[in-house]
Amino acid sequence: ELEELYEKYKDYGFEILDFPCNQFGEQAPGTIEEINEFCALHFNTKFERFAKINVNGEHAIPLYKELVKEKGFNGFNPNHKLTPVLEEKLSKQDPNYKQDPSIKWNFTKFLIDAEGTVIERFEPTEDMKVVEEYIKNQI
Repeated sequence: ELEELYEKYKDYGFEILDFPCNQFGEQAPGTIEEINEFCALHFNTKFERFAKINVNGEHAIPLYKELVKEKGFNGFNPNHKLTPVLEEKLSKQDPNYKQDPSIKWNFTKFLIDAEGTVIERFEPTEDMKVVEEYIKNQI
């Protein structure tokens, strides 16, 4: 779905910057080369992918420290099938996880305008149609 959005809106200046992270259930264990190959082979992605990073904790890169400061966690989409799984997992790790602005799971997305203003944060449970509406409002 991300690649579809990229292809649909890239001519309007829309970019996707992908930062792989292995802090969530070790979903990105490989090298950046292996991740690039996997994404190209399985999803035909063409948008920009960067080196693996940490998005949480003391080794989080400054970009993500700023992003979560600007747009903290606002809950998961209650209608998504992954929501109960994530809520159970996260509440076992930290009963107060909802108050923490940190990134909760892979594929958390931030929409940033051309001036660098953080417009919105989308959790991985958000319907991509909602994400697309925000994108359309920016072009």
